[in-house]
Amino acid sequence: AAGNTIVLKPAELTPLTAIELERIALEAGLPEGVLNVVSGPGRVVGERIVEHPDVAKVAFTGSTAVGRRVSELASQTIKRVTLELGGKSANVVFADADLEAAAAAAPLAVFGNAGQDCCARSRVLVERSALEPFMEAFEHSVQSLVVGDPLDESTQMGPLISADQREKVASYVNDGAPVAIQGSAPEGPGFWFPPTVLCPVSNDDRAAREEIFGPVASVIPFDGEDEGVRIANDTIYGLSGSIWTRDGAKALRVAR
Repeated sequence: AAGNTIVLKPAELTPLTAIELERIALEAGLPEGVLNVVSGPGRVVGERIVEHPDVAKVAFTGSTAVGRRVSELASQTIKRVTLELGGKSANVVFADADLEAAAAAAPLAVFGNAGQDCCARSRVLVERSALEPFMEAFEHSVQSLVVGDPLDESTQMGPLISADQREKVASYVNDGAPVAIQGSAPEGPGFWFPPTVLCPVSNDDRAAREEIFGPVASVIPFDGEDEGVRIANDTIYGLSGSIWTRDGAKALRVAR
């Protein structure tokens, strides 16, 4: 609409959706060359796109390390850059919240796309006085999650993208924090990992500090509003967040 053509480079392990989008765009009447999908390794194809003098603007979604590299390369030709990088977002549940509703919503906030989502609310901060009833409801929600074939409309969570990613996710679960809840995962082909909840987790633990990018939630107890805000903000990441309370004034304070 603004007269700009676009080069879209999907992640090298997931090119098919972008290629299908390009095909649909051509079928819908978009002229050839307006939307261009180029697949391949980021270190080859991605860097060439970022460095190319005819590219005026770069938008990148991915890891912090690669985002830093994109910024460095784009600076050589003074390109405008938009980066959406890692996340370790907090889902803050206060004792006065509707705990059943919070526990029902929490699984898909973390486990959607098998947790491979930079906006995943993977740190679940729960006020200590509500921890036990929340965890009971949360367990029911996690165990009810339908894990299976992504092409089945009833499925709520599919597999991870690769064997390497499954191994990385497992390393966090085996790193010391107690496994409080673990759902099911299918047998057979696919890089399956069950939805997993660690509790209690300290915000200093590796599982709470680093972006796991998999179906693992870290439940972190807190005492009082001030501590909840401090823990929620104690991260190098941003992006997303949720607040559960029946107190509207508290919700606005915490959001600010």
